[in-house]
Amino acid sequence: MMEIVLKDGSKMQFDGPVTVGDIAQAISPGLARVAVGALVDGDVKGIQDTVTGGQVQILTFDDPAGKKIFWHTASHILAQAVKRLFPQAKLAIGPAIDTGFYYDFDIEPAFTQEDLTKIEEEMAKIVKEGYPLERYTLPKDEALKAEEGEPYKVELIQELPEGEIISFYKQGEFTDLCAGPHLSSVKGVKAFKLINLAGAYWRGDEKNKMLTRIYGVAFPKKSMLEEHLKKLEEARERDHNRLGRELGLFTTVDVIGQGLPLLTPKGAKIIQVMQRFVEDTEEEWGYQLTKTPVMAKSDLYKISGHWDHYRDGMFIMGEEGKDEEVMALRPMTCPFQFMIYKSEQHSYRELPVRYSETSPLFRNEASGEMHGLIRVRQFTLADGHIICTPEQLEKEFTDTLHLLQYMMRSLGIEDDIWYRFSKWDPTNIEKYIDNPPAWESSQRIMKGILDKIGLDYIEADGEAAFYGPKLDVQFRNVHGKEDTIITLQVDFALAERFDLYYVDQNDEKQRPYIIHRSSIGCYERTLAMLIEKYAGAFPVWLAPEQVRVLSITNRSDGYIHDAVKKMRKRGIRVASDLRNEKIGYKIREAQMERIPYVLIVGDKEVTDGTVAVRRREEGDIGAMDLDAFLELIDKEIEEKK
Repeated sequence: MMEIVLKDGSKMQFDGPVTVGDIAQAISPGLARVAVGALVDGDVKGIQDTVTGGQVQILTFDDPAGKKIFWHTASHILAQAVKRLFPQAKLAIGPAIDTGFYYDFDIEPAFTQEDLTKIEEEMAKIVKEGYPLERYTLPKDEALKAEEGEPYKVELIQELPEGEIISFYKQGEFTDLCAGPHLSSVKGVKAFKLINLAGAYWRGDEKNKMLTRIYGVAFPKKSMLEEHLKKLEEARERDHNRLGRELGLFTTVDVIGQGLPLLTPKGAKIIQVMQRFVEDTEEEWGYQLTKTPVMAKSDLYKISGHWDHYRDGMFIMGEEGKDEEVMALRPMTCPFQFMIYKSEQHSYRELPVRYSETSPLFRNEASGEMHGLIRVRQFTLADGHIICTPEQLEKEFTDTLHLLQYMMRSLGIEDDIWYRFSKWDPTNIEKYIDNPPAWESSQRIMKGILDKIGLDYIEADGEAAFYGPKLDVQFRNVHGKEDTIITLQVDFALAERFDLYYVDQNDEKQRPYIIHRSSIGCYERTLAMLIEKYAGAFPVWLAPEQVRVLSITNRSDGYIHDAVKKMRKRGIRVASDLRNEKIGYKIREAQMERIPYVLIVGDKEVTDGTVAVRRREEGDIGAMDLDAFLELIDKEIEEKK
């Protein structure tokens, strides 16, 4: 007799091992119709996989893990269609991802958009043919023979240990090396769409061959696909990489290089507004401003550990062993600020010491990873470090979290972020400083602080900085890709590496704790997030142009000139449009540029000493005295609505 425990705690008994599909059918025929797999003791299993006991949660397409099973099967349907139409194509990998699936192919010439239509049609035929997915296994030597002619599959198999039993999935005439899991049949994939094409280096290494990647998405119902495609279109409308260029916020130029965007006056103005806000706020919160070099000798990075753990991500000038000074652009600010702390002795009475800096940083991102303003090779970080006693750590970390939460509220994105407690991977000694007791201690301390605060967070192994655990503030762009916007880190290693200390009450030297933190993150990435959040219609306090004054005739030019001068003296970012164009045309143009306030001045307004006010969200809100309008907008800017 075999027993399983369901998600609600209830138990079921079977005469012996059964499949996931059998369990779903035993629970209810309705569940069996929509089941795609199960979590069995936390492991994802396909609908046809055997269960011998344990805790079982049946998965449907509504579950994230269920979507992955569904989309993984769709990727095999895609590969089968490609091999039918383009038998010369070599298969690489085809996983499910958070937003659908993709498959990488080695084919010359690369696929075109026209090819995608043909492939979709062939996929529809395969689904109609309704093949079951059949799993079987082979020993390594037989698996290698089976994949002759597929060099990428052979490479993957060769890396597996000797004696490994390797699984394959077969559907009709098509077979693929795969660990699964999958649906029981291709006929469940009723609605799908191939979204786009991209280049992708084999295994993400730019030294390898560039493959052609086909992205797609699939659903159990056509209506679900239609709704998804509608959302994709909305996402494209908000994509900062498109919208930011259309609104004239930034641009890129091939001869300058990938990942090196140029911020136009409008984009630079938004960054400047955010930077002034951050620096003024941090000063109020007790931070001291520093300014440090953008490069240093390799000696500094060897002390910090970046040379050993982060060298591939750095821009290095010079070559070691050639009697020349090897320099590197900084990927982090911390070593420089530690040297400022180290330049004089500190008593416990002076701690905490809080340093902040607006830091240009440089990271050698792979070309395939860069995207608009989200991932670039040069960026500007609202960086900072707190050096404190052990007794001060909890309060300082909590205050740092409250500061970044205040920043997120001011930007209006507090509901678009979530928190990830990023821990080390003890099996990856090369990536992290090898000090297990220190890792366990620092992670225990940090988790204790987060739990005491009552913060809602997820945990992630293998995402820590090389010198300590961190709290990451996560967000997704409009296409669903997850990125980190801000990090707070507890550092157990660098105080010792840099020989940082303070003198305690007994005149003895003690190692301080270090908190690495940002308050608003990377300005460029935050700007990208704001473009997408507001679809370019920034809150008044952030808008590069807050007011535009439009003339109806040139008789009002002098009045407008005086009004603009008065607003600029009040710190309002204002421009005038005195062109000899129809007023309707000028209004539409200002609307397209997402200007928060448009003031219209004609003969009547000049006579009455007023302005006709249009608010971006509401349209015409009537005429008012200029001073009354200034009070209105000043209040809105001050409150950061």
